Amino acid sequence: MAAVDEQKWVLMVTAQTPTNIAVIKYWGKRDESLILPVNDSISVTLDPDHLCTTTTVSVSPSFSHDRMWLNGDEISLSGGRFQRCLREIRSRACDVHDESKGIHITKKDWEKLHVHIASYNNFPTAAGLASSAAGFACLVFALGKLMNVKEDQSQLSAIARQGSGSACRSLYGGFVKWIMGKDDKGTDSLAVQLADEKHWDELVIIIAVVSSRQKETSSTTGMRDTVETSLLLQHRAKEVVPKRIIKMEEAIRNRDFASFAQLSCTDSNQFHAVCLDTCPPIFYMNDTSHRQDNQPCREVEPFRRNTSGLI
Repeated sequence: MAAVDEQKWVLMVTAQTPTNIAVIKYWGKRDESLILPVNDSISVTLDPDHLCTTTTVSVSPSFSHDRMWLNGDEISLSGGRFQRCLREIRSRACDVHDESKGIHITKKDWEKLHVHIASYNNFPTAAGLASSAAGFACLVFALGKLMNVKEDQSQLSAIARQGSGSACRSLYGGFVKWIMGKDDKGTDSLAVQLADEKHWDELVIIIAVVSSRQKETSSTTGMRDTVETSLLLQHRAKEVVPKRIIKMEEAIRNRDFASFAQLSCTDSNQFHAVCLDTCPPIFYMNDTSHRQDNQPCREVEPFRRNTSGLI
């Protein structure tokens, strides 16, 4: 490792990653540590100009330890999810050369260099808008760029998944499928793009923030309780979701909004039913969101009945 002034140089990378909204939900893990889901899921990646995380990662020999700031406040990096992502990216780091600054970092150097991470969400955090998905996706992507990691987006998604499950889907634009995989080590549990952001230009997603308060039950806790207590979840994962995934892929491919809306609403309702079937029950909707949640279904139902068979 060499530079004009060994202790004063700083190398920085800034990345921006959007959040995503699941239309076929991920809920429940078969492996808590590796964050392996009990079913496939599909999401729509939102426009980064509206809802996104911006993360700047920097490295310098003057940094004594890894540090992170979220929305201006320093947070701990000691948690297992952060450590897994850092470890996985560091293990894949390659040589970095910046001739303009006289910086030369070898793969071996990354083992002793520390990083500083500054992340900012332009939307409410932990309020049901997948802030952790955008956050971990952005973290992994930015670190990958900083450390010159050679893995492609799909391979990076398997790393982001270990920070937050839905994060794997935020590494792509457009419509994304998270394949649950079968391998116990999670090597085949990753994201693939079903269609890019240009595929369905007419589709507009409206986000109504009815409350910016943090959820009373975290997703991690909620999923664990559901897996342990809900028989409905087992039926959903084994019988319902596989068939629904096929229909949703077809609706996206054909830009069939009536089917797309119906499937999205149906799956959302079943997700909340699974939460209610959990012991103790989980409530993620308030009175306002409960009234508005199925409005799209009510709007498109007459059209759907006139143009297609029942879903």
